Amino acid sequence: MKKLTIKDIAKEFKVSISTVSKALNDSYEISQSTKEKIQKYAKEQNYKPNFNALSLKNRSTKTIGVIIPTMLNYFFAQVFKGIEKTALEKGYKVITCISNESYDKEVEIIEMLSNGSIDGFLLSMAKQTELIHKFDHFKTSIEDGTPIVMFDRVAQSIACDKVITDDLEGATKTVEYLYQKGHKKIAFVSTMSNLHIGKERLKGYKEGLKNVGLQFNKDLVLNVVEQDYKKYKNIVRPFIKNNSIDAVITTGESIAVSVMKAIKKNAQKIPKDAAVIAFSNGILSRHSSPKMTTISQHGEQMGATAAKILIEKLENKTKTITTEIIKTDLVIRDSTRK
Repeated sequence: MKKLTIKDIAKEFKVSISTVSKALNDSYEISQSTKEKIQKYAKEQNYKPNFNALSLKNRSTKTIGVIIPTMLNYFFAQVFKGIEKTALEKGYKVITCISNESYDKEVEIIEMLSNGSIDGFLLSMAKQTELIHKFDHFKTSIEDGTPIVMFDRVAQSIACDKVITDDLEGATKTVEYLYQKGHKKIAFVSTMSNLHIGKERLKGYKEGLKNVGLQFNKDLVLNVVEQDYKKYKNIVRPFIKNNSIDAVITTGESIAVSVMKAIKKNAQKIPKDAAVIAFSNGILSRHSSPKMTTISQHGEQMGATAAKILIEKLENKTKTITTEIIKTDLVIRDSTRK
């Protein structure tokens, strides 16, 4: 039979883990009736406290848990570099886990590491978690005294520290830059239209068009829901072929490579006939042909900032909650007109 945990009791009474803990410890902070109910239930269910976990919880492990949604994204590799460098400087070790964009995996990782193995989490939310809008595992971790700092993909409704990119401004300025270079038919290709950061980038694209006096045309927006990058070309080629386009902004590098291939297939030259700019500033952009102009999100800076915030919170027990916004920069290469 599965051993009853504080978490199970919290679920039963729909209260936080800290409330159960206080009730079992006869704390004055909890009402008498709640205390009695919880204590009675715990006794009936033969609850035995896990003193090993309790002792772990009360000491610092000098270890941080990092959860990233995917290994396939160079941006997250850059973020991790920033996290690890800062953590090592401050004397912290790092345990890294990958959620593979899965809600269940994310929940499993948080439960697994919340047993006293780590002092706090740095995480970027899994795509599935955002889509199904289930954030209880974050709340539980924070209420249980394991702080979370979210980066890049964050849950807006969770009261925790966050480090985000200024996606909206990044897209707005990119449209304005392309317009200054003589582009009038600017398309937007997204692989993250259902995520908050994708929506912000689209909003920035529309804002940029408005700022330069260009009409928004929904036919020039392509939302790619296909996950397999090998199949991108089947979606991108007809879009490029059927629309008169002289510039494309994409939400990532993999899709930008497909766009560049489709433009060439359409007998157009890059950047003379059509320019391409992608969010992120990774390995692909440096090795694509031509080399790709990118909107750099400064992943390393994001990781370092997130790690600093968490360590500050752990060491000084600060209660304030902040949101740091990292500004983007255009890294000009050969896929845009000089």
